[in-house]
Amino acid sequence: MSEKKTVRITIDGRSIEAPVGQTVLEAARTQGIDIPSLCYHPGLEAFGACRLCVVEIRKHGWTPDWKQLVTSCLYPVEEGLVVETRSPEVMENRKVVLDLQLARVPNSEVIRQLAAEYGVFDTSYEKRENADNCIMCGICVRVCDAIGAHAISTLSRGPEKYVDVPNKDACIGCLACALTCPTDAIDFVEEGNMREIWGRKFDVVMDPVNGAPIATPEQIAHFSKKSGLSEEYFTKSDTTRKKETAASFARVMFD
Repeated sequence: MSEKKTVRITIDGRSIEAPVGQTVLEAARTQGIDIPSLCYHPGLEAFGACRLCVVEIRKHGWTPDWKQLVTSCLYPVEEGLVVETRSPEVMENRKVVLDLQLARVPNSEVIRQLAAEYGVFDTSYEKRENADNCIMCGICVRVCDAIGAHAISTLSRGPEKYVDVPNKDACIGCLACALTCPTDAIDFVEEGNMREIWGRKFDVVMDPVNGAPIATPEQIAHFSKKSGLSEEYFTKSDTTRKKETAASFARVMFD
């Protein structure tokens, strides 16, 4: 007998089918149901740090008044699960989270706009002095580890905790951290064939055909070593490689 590959759950009154192993957040977003999150990225393992994606669940066999708040990015779907994404308890929980975030990053437009959607226009807590826009979601650390550079770390602890690159030589200048940061907290500069991030300057290899910036030499060497592909492969844009492949195919077919 084959194992069941999908389950049927209910989200906000809508009955949907979801693959076994999918999380509630993934199942909801697949159906176009919005659940906000700040620390979730589809290319990374779920972390559950921001607590913004909390939803309310009920299960078969529970009494009608028994329910539980869970982190949807970590909670797996299961047969008969009933999910509410905007119950009064859920909405109040998100308001508290956004209230706290406004105290941490009072100048972040992303957080201010999101908080306003929930009726939170100013924090009720003491604002952090000289605040940057880092919400400590951990995405930059996790994406750097996933790439294999392991350059970014969280330092200190408690309210003094922050993100930095202790060993600048470990950074390969790939911009993955900056481009995945949900609040644009990581500054970088890219001008022509020069890139600067985390206080380090990098040369940038340009596409030999269209002149578009491709990657830093450090990034190319890193991905070449990890993939086993030649460094030359990473010195061309996807567009250029596709054109070269098409031209090569045409020669084989019509010469």
